Amino acid sequence: MSDRVYIFDTTLRDGEQSPGCSMTVPEKLRMARKLVELGVDILEAGFPIASEGDFEAVEAVSREFSWAHIAALARCCTLDVERAARSLAHARRPRIHTFIATSDIHLKYKLKKSRQQVLDEAVAAVELARRHVDDVEFSAEDGARTEPEYLEQVSRAVVAAGARTVNIPDTVGYSTPKEYGLLIGRIARALGDCAVVSVHCHDDLGLAVANSLAAVEAGARQIECTINGIGERAGNCSLEEIVMILKTRSDAYPYHTGIHTEHLYSASDLLSSLITFGPQPNKAIVGRNAFAHEAGIHQDGYLKEKSTYEIIDPQSVGVPEGRLVLGKHSGRHALGQRARDLGYQLSREDLDALYHRFTAVADHRKKGLMDEEIVSLIQAGQKAMRVAAD
Repeated sequence: MSDRVYIFDTTLRDGEQSPGCSMTVPEKLRMARKLVELGVDILEAGFPIASEGDFEAVEAVSREFSWAHIAALARCCTLDVERAARSLAHARRPRIHTFIATSDIHLKYKLKKSRQQVLDEAVAAVELARRHVDDVEFSAEDGARTEPEYLEQVSRAVVAAGARTVNIPDTVGYSTPKEYGLLIGRIARALGDCAVVSVHCHDDLGLAVANSLAAVEAGARQIECTINGIGERAGNCSLEEIVMILKTRSDAYPYHTGIHTEHLYSASDLLSSLITFGPQPNKAIVGRNAFAHEAGIHQDGYLKEKSTYEIIDPQSVGVPEGRLVLGKHSGRHALGQRARDLGYQLSREDLDALYHRFTAVADHRKKGLMDEEIVSLIQAGQKAMRVAAD
């Protein structure tokens, strides 16, 4: 089996569906340009039946980036599939991504349909989509909570109908890595080389990335994810996290993607500017504090050898360099380095005096000290020394 993992980005579709994340067509075009630059394999541009704006967005992205692999979402019904096909008219590499729920809980309470009805509708939608495009993906919504034998039956049927990719989502983020890996392994063995097995994991229990990794180990070769992990409820598998795990820990996960990781930070930053919030400061890879060091012990090690406390080169994800945050936990080594960076060469005695003044101020501050405050402390010390000398 190939070690290539395909990255299916759904920032503009599932990501945009979350509160505070809706984007206008021009904003989607800006984000799409960055995603293409990032090197995502498939870019899901929207859900055309959902609104006129979503249709226009898919059409605009398909026209602007006609060479890219563009997907549009559609429920397993004629109206949705036809609308998705029209929205993709300008794409050279279009994919219709059609879905229907398969878990008993969804069949009973949401769809009110039998398993056979759902199977028939899934097959009919894939067959219809194949009349419009060569590349069809089928998603079994709530696949992780679907009875495995039935899920395998549906998966085999849609592939026979023409689907090239079968996606098994953990729609509500309920699964665990062990059980999800077993399920994905079963479907991967059942389909063999006939189709790519894909996963789409939500983060309701904080396991979206872990579940996606387990799925890859079990045979999945497409991961559906979003920038900053945005998406319904607690969000989706974070693109930047899954990609950097595969890159950084290739010894444990011998797989690779086509992502140009040096664009990860700028992609995150652009998305944050387009929606109403950014990632939390301690967010892995792209958070403001991901490469920041405040504790004195950490700063000392970092200044001697960066790899002591940085397992990722910041530049590899588009961050210029790690940074030292000077606060009450900082040590003399970091303070002395900052003083040199600011143009001050201090003797050991001067640095000791500065450090005592610094900690006295930092102890009463919730946040770190700015460079200009450190300069003021240095200058105040120098002034005190001149007065004492006089």
